[in-house]
Amino acid sequence: MKIVQQIDEVRENVFKARKRGQTIGFVPTMGFLHKGHLSLVEISKQHCDYQVMSIFVNRLQFNDKNDFESYPKDLERDCRLADGIGVDLMFIPNEDEMYKENLTHVDVTMLSENLCGASRPGHFRGVFTVVSKLFNIVLPDISVFGQKDIQQAVSIEKMVLDLNFPVRIIIAPIIREDDGLAMSSRNKHLSEVERKNALSIYRSMKMAEKLIKSGEYRCIKITDAMKGLIEMGNPKMIDYISIVNYYNLQPVEKITGKSIIAIAAYFGTTRLIDNMIIDASKRGFKCAY
Repeated sequence: MKIVQQIDEVRENVFKARKRGQTIGFVPTMGFLHKGHLSLVEISKQHCDYQVMSIFVNRLQFNDKNDFESYPKDLERDCRLADGIGVDLMFIPNEDEMYKENLTHVDVTMLSENLCGASRPGHFRGVFTVVSKLFNIVLPDISVFGQKDIQQAVSIEKMVLDLNFPVRIIIAPIIREDDGLAMSSRNKHLSEVERKNALSIYRSMKMAEKLIKSGEYRCIKITDAMKGLIEMGNPKMIDYISIVNYYNLQPVEKITGKSIIAIAAYFGTTRLIDNMIIDASKRGFKCAY
């Protein structure tokens, strides 16, 4: 695996790969890799010949300075894991390389006003800006994002469509611990008790699936039941439990078509997110979480 820090080096290596007839897969990350990140590379390898990964902790998407400064980092371990999974090129820029007197930003307003966007103003503007820059640097054929950050993934799908980026977005399934907790770099901040209590999020989604498959499609009934179960886990705060339309991320009163149940809650000082995609068909509702 080759490790580069300059934009010109990325473009040079990608150009050489294309000249060899290889297609380009790309997984952008903020590092501190876990099995969820590595699963994205595995999916990318099914579609592309040459794998690019980036590690950049993007200051623009952090609302809290302390959250940015405390974000976990272990570049040596990250590079070892990426090399082992088959990444060909690792791009690790510094802030000056990514934002040289940057005055341009990208926004997808309608899709970022609810869910995490409501409580983290400016977060998605930072995400869309850095992802747009990375797409223009790497010029991938395919880029893989995880379902766990569903608002980000759906919004990037729309951004790519609206701005005519020549890249196909793949949304990969959530990777979970054996007990159901969604894998996240932030899980390391949970105490033993908080981690056990946080499983109430996963249990609430399993309950929601049962309600939906038994014929309960009223969103208020589903979210109220989920809230009651999560509160049994003693969260510090529930940020939101929302059911939204998949395509525009706007709240719905009744589940029809393709929808998302999204959750954000604090256990201790750690903010956890999780979600379930609900897809209606003639055979009923399929729930993916």
